[in-house]
Amino acid sequence: MADEQSKKILIVDDEAHIRRLIEFTLKKGGFKMLVATNGREAINLATSDSPDLIIMDVLMPEMDGVEALDLLKQDARTSSIPVILLTGIGQSTTRREVEEKGTATYLAKPFSPNKLLREVERMIEAAGE
Repeated sequence: MADEQSKKILIVDDEAHIRRLIEFTLKKGGFKMLVATNGREAINLATSDSPDLIIMDVLMPEMDGVEALDLLKQDARTSSIPVILLTGIGQSTTRREVEEKGTATYLAKPFSPNKLLREVERMIEAAGE
């Protein structure tokens, strides 16, 4: 996992305590992190900084995660970046909708930090193969 230390992960969530939890969790894995608070910021950072993975909330102001995912998948510069979407429990239509768009993983809030870290490591490893 030594090569993961150079991997950049974009964290997108409008809730500061969720961003801090994700950052704390990913620091254990040695990842570099970029942070955005809405979908519009996420697209700008993904385009300019080319993260290796994006962890994005669904419900956010300005531009939600589903709309941002659509735009990321349509752009050749960002279409291959794996995305983990986070959302509140019970949004099954959203879940079905995003799985059809090719989201790599979908985690419901509240999520287990250990499970999130395992998913991130698994997806980074799979992307490197």
